[in-house]
Amino acid sequence: MTTALQGLQGLPAEMLPAGGATTTGPGSQPPAAPRRATPAPGPTPSGTGLAAWAPGPAPPSFPGRAHPPTPLRIGPHTLANNLILAPMAGVTDRPFRELCRRLGAGLAVSEMVAADPRLWERRKSRRRLDHQGETGPIVAQIVGSDPGALAEAARRNQDLGADIIDINMGCPAKKVCRRAAGSALLRDERLVAAILTAVVAAVPLPVTLKIRTGWSPEERNAPRIARIAGESGIAALTVHGRTRACGFSGTAEYDTLRALRQMTPLPLIANGDIDSPERAGFVLNYTGADAIMIGRAALGRPWIFREIAHYLTTGAHLPLPDPDWVKTTLLHHLHALYEFYGDHTGVGIARKHLGWYLRGQRDAAAFREVFNHAGTRQEQMNLIEASPASALGRWQTENQQAA
Repeated sequence: MTTALQGLQGLPAEMLPAGGATTTGPGSQPPAAPRRATPAPGPTPSGTGLAAWAPGPAPPSFPGRAHPPTPLRIGPHTLANNLILAPMAGVTDRPFRELCRRLGAGLAVSEMVAADPRLWERRKSRRRLDHQGETGPIVAQIVGSDPGALAEAARRNQDLGADIIDINMGCPAKKVCRRAAGSALLRDERLVAAILTAVVAAVPLPVTLKIRTGWSPEERNAPRIARIAGESGIAALTVHGRTRACGFSGTAEYDTLRALRQMTPLPLIANGDIDSPERAGFVLNYTGADAIMIGRAALGRPWIFREIAHYLTTGAHLPLPDPDWVKTTLLHHLHALYEFYGDHTGVGIARKHLGWYLRGQRDAAAFREVFNHAGTRQEQMNLIEASPASALGRWQTENQQAA
C-alpha cells in the first residue's frame, strides 16, 4: 500500500547537533553574554493563523549570518544555541523533547504541570513529572494561580530533577483561564508579582516566565509584566506575540517584542509564527530577541531546529531530507512513545504524531485511516516498515523549495 511518509533530513549522524548544554556550577558567575543590538526598523512579516497550524507566507528576505548567534544563557546554564522547543500540552512529552534535542534544539520545555498537589499522583501528571534519563538542562513548567502552591510545585519539580522552573502565564485555554491561571493572570499584576516573588524565593534554580503580550489588544501590558519579572528575579522572559483574546489567530506582534527588547535587560525569547529558517532569522534580526521558541512548526518536523541552526550559521539551507532517514526517525520516535507510555496508550499517542508527520501529503488521509485502525504497536510498526520511504516527504520538499 502506498503511504505518505517522507520528509526528514538525510544527513549523516555525525552532522547532527548534540543539542546539549554546558553548565557551570551554581556558585560561579560566567561573564555576561553580549546582547544583540536592536536593528534598524523594517517591515513585519505576515504570520499564520493557528487553530490548525499551516506554514505561513515567506518573511522578507533575510541574509543568513556568517556565524551562529550567541548561545543563550539562563542562570548558570549556557545552551548549545538559542533555539527552544515550546511547551505544548499533550505534545512535548519526554520522547518528543529528547527527539527535538537530538535534532538541534538547545532546550526543550516540558508540558505544564498543575500546581495543585492533589493532581500530582494522577497518571498524566506522573508522566509529565518524569524526567528520568533526560538530557539537561531540564525545564519544568508549572501553572496555577496560588503563590504558595506554585512555590511548592517548584520545590517538587526541583526534587524530581528540574534544572530550570518555568511559570506559565501564557496559556490561552479556557479551562486554564477559568481558574485564573495561564494568561488570565496578566489581568492581575499584583498577583503576578506575588507569584514570581514566591517561586523565585522557593528554589535556588533559575526561574523563567512565559507570557503573552496582554489579555486583549486593548489590555497589552507586557512591558509592565516584564518590569515586574525583572524586579522579582526572573532569569529569562518568553513572550508569545499575541494577546490571550487573539488565541492563535492573526499574526504575531513582532513590533511588541521589539519594543520589549528596548526596555528590558532580561534575556528575551520570541515565540509565535516561527515556522521556517527565514522567519527565524527575521524574528531574531527584527526584534533583537536573544532566542526563539518554536512550537507547532515542530509537529511532524522535529528537524526544523537543525534547519534553522544551519541557516543562521551559514545563510544556506540544508539539503532536502532523505526519505529513508525520515522513515527511520519516525520509527525511532514511535518506539520511544511505546516505551514511555506502554503499548496501549502509546498506540493512541502514535496516531496523533503520525498525522503530523503526514500533514499535507498526498494519500495521507487513506494511510492515516489504515494506521488508526491498527490496534497494536507491532501492527503500527509493520505498516510504517512496509511503506516505501519515497511515499513520504511532499510537504517538506514543497515547502522548503517554496521558502
